[in-house]
Order: sequence, then C-alpha cells, then structure tokens
Amino acid sequence: MTRPILEESRIHPAIREKISTNRTDIVTEVEAAIAAHPVVVVGMSQNPVVGKVRKLLQEKGQTFHYIEYGSYFSEWRRRNALKMWSGWPTFPMVFVKGVLVGGFEDVQKLYETNTFAATLS
Repeated sequence: MTRPILEESRIHPAIREKISTNRTDIVTEVEAAIAAHPVVVVGMSQNPVVGKVRKLLQEKGQTFHYIEYGSYFSEWRRRNALKMWSGWPTFPMVFVKGVLVGGFEDVQKLYETNTFAATLS
C-alpha cells in the first residue's frame, strides 16, 4: 500500500522547514507513548466514538494508555498534525504495538474476527 504524499521536490524550499517543524511536539508525544505502551488510544473529549473504543477495550480487559487532545472546540490545529502524520482522518487513533490499527470500527472488527490478540504478539 502506498498513500499519496506530496513529494518534497514539489514543496518550495522556503517553506520546507515550516512544514517539517509544524507541531512536532504532539507527534513526538504520541510516538513516545506508542513506544512505551502496547496499546495507545489517541482521542479528544466530547467525541462519543473515542468513548466507545475505550469502553470496548475496558470490557475486553485490555489495558491501554489514553492521550486526549482538546475537544471539538479546542486544539483542532494541533490534532491536525497527527492526521497529517498518520494519514488517519478521524479520532480515535488506536495503536497496537506501534501500529495504527484504525478507530473504533476497526478495533471492533479485530475483536469480532478474534485477531486483536494476534496484533499484540
């Protein structure tokens, strides 16, 4: 699988640094969390789907690390850096063993197909 990413040669040199340093703090924080914890959920308050995936993981007895960035009314620019970094357009973002597995529906499918445990191996 390849996803379209604008080639660096198509970005004017005067703005490359601006792009490469845009909100790197949030990406670094998430990368540190996924390196330190087997399961990480990245979300935002007031988002019911984030609550659903957290509830599902809790019901399954799966421990996870949760990171929350703002709400519908705050920190959207900061969260946008995570979307650009991961290519995943929505929250939650669920990482298992450092791999982005998707959001609530994707985690639910992993449990329905009895493959969630394999992602932890």
